[in-house]
Amino acid sequence: MKGTVEGRLCEEFSPGYYGLCTIGGMLSAGTTHLAITPFDVLKVHMQVNPVKYNGISSGLSTLWKEQGPSSLWRGWSGKLFGYGVQGGFKFGLYEYFKKLYSDVLVDPNRSAIFFVSSASAQVFADVALCPFEAVKVRVQTQPSFAKGLADGFPKLYASEGLSGYMSR
Repeated sequence: MKGTVEGRLCEEFSPGYYGLCTIGGMLSAGTTHLAITPFDVLKVHMQVNPVKYNGISSGLSTLWKEQGPSSLWRGWSGKLFGYGVQGGFKFGLYEYFKKLYSDVLVDPNRSAIFFVSSASAQVFADVALCPFEAVKVRVQTQPSFAKGLADGFPKLYASEGLSGYMSR
């Protein structure tokens, strides 16, 4: 490739570089959050009903006995895709903002640039995550609401409009 350093897939701060960072963020965040879905399901139930779900072992056991083993994976698509999108925004935009702020600031303090870049990317990442979380929480706590994102997104929109996507 023209303009690349030998051994690299693309030039740093090029569109391809931002794309690779975004894909890396999507894969890393999406898969790690997917792996802990049973604990997330339990956490949400503990928040909604702390008396019934008052510990990790007893809470997981209660979910398993009352709702079956598949209940531990309820909302998995929101975890995979929602946190995938959040991770993509976080990793890709962090690199974008790092370059932007480095070019704009006259006397760049690297630590300050890293901090502000991270904070800026996180704002966009969390806003992108909100619609997925709104559906996921309803799927986890209201089993009759929807089976996942595919039927949950339109159902949430029909019942609450756009504002429903920004509530957790």
